Amino acid sequence: MVEAAVRIPKERRQRDVSRAASRTAILDAARRVAARDGARDLSLRGVAAEAGFAPAALYGYFRNKDELLLALATDDLTSLARAMRGAGSGLASAGAAALELLRGAETMAAASAALAGSPNESIKNGDAERLFNGRLIAALKALSDASGLPSNSRESQRDVVLVAAALTGLALLARSGRLDALGFTPAELIARLDGRFRA
Repeated sequence: MVEAAVRIPKERRQRDVSRAASRTAILDAARRVAARDGARDLSLRGVAAEAGFAPAALYGYFRNKDELLLALATDDLTSLARAMRGAGSGLASAGAAALELLRGAETMAAASAALAGSPNESIKNGDAERLFNGRLIAALKALSDASGLPSNSRESQRDVVLVAAALTGLALLARSGRLDALGFTPAELIARLDGRFRA
């Protein structure tokens, strides 16, 4: 009797570990497909093929493409917050780290578009969106802490969101080659941004 009671939690833990590993494999495959084909053109069928799963198996982990994109973007936000925390102090350091990550990740734009255009209320108000929003807040807090911008009032929180929006826009311009075409470097624009918010 005791042996059976011990075996059930152990089997459940093994099943949970296996499920987490499969979810990670799916996300890794989705990231490769997004890098190759673009996040907006990602398909569940393509991700399933890349991961070595039957297409229907993905529905056990993600309800649809929008939820998968949201999961990828959530992971990217975690990486973004970690990179800014590890970049050192100052907006220039945090901004450079953020820009480096944002330049290579299109999942956040795709996930934002999926949220805005999704008729699926379970995506908009579900656990996936709550997790995304929580990670977004954590990334904004990491930017605030790393850059020395306070976040203790509504006005200072607006400043942090403005800096994040500026960094996101810089990443888009850099990724598309428009920053080079305009004759600017990311470093000089981040320095200018830092000067504006230090004043």
